[in-house]
Amino acid sequence: MHCQQHASTVRRRRRPSFKTKRWGNGGDSKGLPWPIKDSAAVDGVRTTYGSTAFSDHIPRYSDYLVEAIEAEDGVVFAKSNTPEFEAGANTFNDVFGRTLNPFDLKRSAGGSSGGAAVAVATGMAFVAQGSDFACSLRYPAAFCNVVGLRPSPGLIPMGPTPLPFQTLSVAGPLARNVADVGLAMDGMARFDLRDPLSRISSPTYLRAAQAPQRPSRVAFSMDLGLSPVDRVVRKVVLAAVQRLACEGLRIEQAEPDLLASHSAFKTLRAFQFAALHRDTFDKHRARLKPEVVWNIEEGLELDAATLAGAEAERSILRGCMIQFLTEHEFLITPTAPVEPFPVEERYVSSIDGCELPTYLDWLALGYAVTICGCPAISIPCGLSENGLPIGIQLIGRPYGERDLLSAAAWCEAVLGCALATPVEPSL
Repeated sequence: MHCQQHASTVRRRRRPSFKTKRWGNGGDSKGLPWPIKDSAAVDGVRTTYGSTAFSDHIPRYSDYLVEAIEAEDGVVFAKSNTPEFEAGANTFNDVFGRTLNPFDLKRSAGGSSGGAAVAVATGMAFVAQGSDFACSLRYPAAFCNVVGLRPSPGLIPMGPTPLPFQTLSVAGPLARNVADVGLAMDGMARFDLRDPLSRISSPTYLRAAQAPQRPSRVAFSMDLGLSPVDRVVRKVVLAAVQRLACEGLRIEQAEPDLLASHSAFKTLRAFQFAALHRDTFDKHRARLKPEVVWNIEEGLELDAATLAGAEAERSILRGCMIQFLTEHEFLITPTAPVEPFPVEERYVSSIDGCELPTYLDWLALGYAVTICGCPAISIPCGLSENGLPIGIQLIGRPYGERDLLSAAAWCEAVLGCALATPVEPSL
């Protein structure tokens, strides 16, 4: 279990101001100490991307999101562990090893922001920077009983990158409760002219997160019609949804038609992997893990007709989701279809006896949201019969983060499952 922390990672260019109010009640985002995911470059600090091909890489620039955090006097004090090139929802690599779940050290912390989630859960960090492609921020939040927000593209600056117009991968915060996620968003969101998708955003996310508001109506789907969901997850999630209903939340069991998200996401993900990592693939193929090689090779074999079809599917899926959310305000689902699994398993290959075709298929509850460009937040909703954390995700309308945070804060208060104190790692 680690948020990879080294003396060399401490930033010397600013002294911490620590102007925040008491942790857990929000405050001023200036002066927050931050661990940065090892997939984001920090000027002068070892940044490996979880790959032995970059074991000794020290960038001479910082990613835009790091500059945004430091512009708020944020203090970068550590790098958090990530799987190689953020591929796979189990955080392990050949540079730093495995990141273990603090609720059970034999279990996965999820990925690819597993190090960030563990840092928050164990008290190594108040808030942490993560990122989300398929589910990379939300699954670790659910597995570690913390809160994780995947924001709409453009709110937090991304880059520099060879794909500045991509919208699948975004950065976002993790924290122990919704209010602190709002605080962290105020410390990360910033307009940046260099990011072509960047949007002007005022720092009011904390205010929204501190104003719980019961939604007027929501939809609930256990599986989005896309993925098997394990029995233990179904039990905990259903109990949580029933508690929300008992507190007056109007819930309709419904879901948009997102079946095409399987093919659209896998195609666009493969293209993105090939576009970003083909040079590394050419130079260091033998050093890359099999899942990364597979992703890149899939991308290199794509033709224009396949890409055009995926983009057309994405457009239809987004329209369908937006129309659905216009009618239902929010959509609630399990965050992940399984509880934290044995850390030795590279990925989930079957759920309740249902064999999955590829290593990506168990991520469907996450990537169906990604492909539509919607914000989604994972909050804790209870523990399984094995004492392992289970999360629900609330999906909102694009650029409706303030409403989403208010709704999540209300759900969090009803469910009462947020961590009040750090977890003491347990066998």
